Amino acid sequence: MCGIFGVVASNNGGIKPKQLLAITQKLFLLSESRGKEASGFAAIVDNEIKIFKMPFAADRMIKSKEYHSVFNRVFDGTDPYQVFIGHSRLVTDGYEHENRNNQPVTKNGMAVIHNGIIVNKDKLWEKYRNIERESDLDSELIPVILNNELAQTHPEEKAFQKLFSEIYGMTNIALLSTKHDNLFLATNNGSIYYLPDALQSLFLFASERFILEELIHCLRLEDHFSSGWIKQLEPISLLSVSFTDQSISLSDLKDGNGQIKNIQVRKQDRGIQELEYRTNQIFINTSLEHKEFIVPPEFMDEYEKRRERIGALKRCMKCLLPETFPLIRFDDDGVCNVCTEYLSNKTKGEKVFLQDLQPYLDSQKGDYDCLVAFSGGRDSSYMLYYLKERLGLKPLAYSYDWGMLTDLARRNQARICGKLGIEHILVSADIRKKRKNIQLNVSAWLKKPSLGAVPLFMAGDKQYFYFANLIKKQNDINAVVMGENLLEKTGFKIGFSGASQEKSGSMAYHMSTSNKLRMLYYYGQQYATNLAYINESLPDTISAYLSYYSIPHHYINFYDYIPWKEDEVEDVLLNFFDWETDPGTETTWRIGDGTAAFYNYIYYMLAGFTENDTFRSNQIREGDLSRDKAMERSIIENQPRWDSLKWYCDTIQIDFEKAISIINRTKALYDKIR
Repeated sequence: MCGIFGVVASNNGGIKPKQLLAITQKLFLLSESRGKEASGFAAIVDNEIKIFKMPFAADRMIKSKEYHSVFNRVFDGTDPYQVFIGHSRLVTDGYEHENRNNQPVTKNGMAVIHNGIIVNKDKLWEKYRNIERESDLDSELIPVILNNELAQTHPEEKAFQKLFSEIYGMTNIALLSTKHDNLFLATNNGSIYYLPDALQSLFLFASERFILEELIHCLRLEDHFSSGWIKQLEPISLLSVSFTDQSISLSDLKDGNGQIKNIQVRKQDRGIQELEYRTNQIFINTSLEHKEFIVPPEFMDEYEKRRERIGALKRCMKCLLPETFPLIRFDDDGVCNVCTEYLSNKTKGEKVFLQDLQPYLDSQKGDYDCLVAFSGGRDSSYMLYYLKERLGLKPLAYSYDWGMLTDLARRNQARICGKLGIEHILVSADIRKKRKNIQLNVSAWLKKPSLGAVPLFMAGDKQYFYFANLIKKQNDINAVVMGENLLEKTGFKIGFSGASQEKSGSMAYHMSTSNKLRMLYYYGQQYATNLAYINESLPDTISAYLSYYSIPHHYINFYDYIPWKEDEVEDVLLNFFDWETDPGTETTWRIGDGTAAFYNYIYYMLAGFTENDTFRSNQIREGDLSRDKAMERSIIENQPRWDSLKWYCDTIQIDFEKAISIINRTKALYDKIR
């Protein structure tokens, strides 16, 4: 999730102050891919820890006067050593426009930067309710718990051991203390890499191996480092680095037998000074709000009226698809062509999966067996569990956050990776820009609603294919494993444009050239007749199209081999991981996707069905669910998720009541039938 990184150096190490300044700037820029919503650092200057943070991306911070003022003093050569830790933030707890919620966190004589999410924070704050909270951050618990243990004269490794025993979720920490001449690093999932030089004069760390490799290459540091020296801090372990000689001491916190040997307690505590950042330019973020609100009664009335009319639609006698489904036909028995042409999903089995994976493993150069695309939804979460726990593989998890990954999904990602001890690389888009692009396209759509143009709302997430290929290359991984559930085909989204996806394959990118051209022609018409679509989001939309439809998709699909069994999947997630569900719906599907409630409301109100109907229909065809049971579940799942609809509109900053009113006034497909 967030990027954490830092440097410990000595004056006699042979690296000049200008080089050290260049290293810090490059670490900020390379780590920015993990979070662009805020940035900050802590550095030791004149025997004091200086803190500076701001609610903007790192590339803006390193241009600020405050940054250069501090770093010119850090690396002026007057101190015997130079120390700094930095943070590039992806917002999960606490709004970034309130600078107290940005990192580093300072409390109890500690400056802490944190990558991850502590999902049981509410229970822990209840336990430590006598401690005054100074922010909305879960990260603030780290110095609280550590200080509570250290106050009882427990050694540092015991304090960190206690920390990891109390928190649940994914946690990677870098910590400076007023009481020590040490940098402390700790992790419970292995998302920290470190690099000492041969002379023990310079120590670097970052959230990803690639960041350190790229740093060495870009700044031509090969004389000081070899990329082969980069080490991963193993899950549930603690590392200490001495400021005076950069000596390293490791402790395995799992068994409690490790002992940090180089801890240097100061005779006199340092001070901590937080430098003030002032600006009149503040971005107001609302994505963390889930306030209760009263749904306008006219919205409820319109939904009920349409639900009654939708209930009267002609539907397939075998599945749930109605007569408004694109390109649908019914035979004399009332069975739709989707059912009669359906190709059953015959999974190949675990043995074949391992056989097909083996050639990739035989030529594997990196540390991981495979890269796993990890959305935080139930399909990818179960897949990650299966690969690690049942098959004993060592996967690297990857996510692309384009601004519509909800906090619920992020918390579930933290649960999975923290419990399994799996490294998680999250690539963060420029979330503010992505949300602006969504706003522009939704606003354009509301001017001229068209079911075929709805996928434009989701164009911003399609670059995850591009980044999957990039991270695979960066980490020397041969195999990418996707969790494309064969039951989740939603070809109707393309169907409303007049195109169709191939019957084989589970994703929309399985399309013939003629269908791709047919889809492009449809969108060309939309853009020509609604000029509001020609906006600053257009380059991102084109990039999304190329990433989704043009680049090679050489992946192993997990669910081609392992059958998807809903009861088993949910049992593992809910009971093994204590997976979080959405109180606004009974389904566990799409609950981490911030767009789903909005587009499904459109499809239901205008077409009389949603992707819930297509999913349940596929279960009927596979014999996993009876039609009556599928219908029962679909009716419940198709109910509007009003809180999620409100969240979506507020997050992309469009008027909720205006948007729903326009949708409700739009002529539905079933109006043309009756």
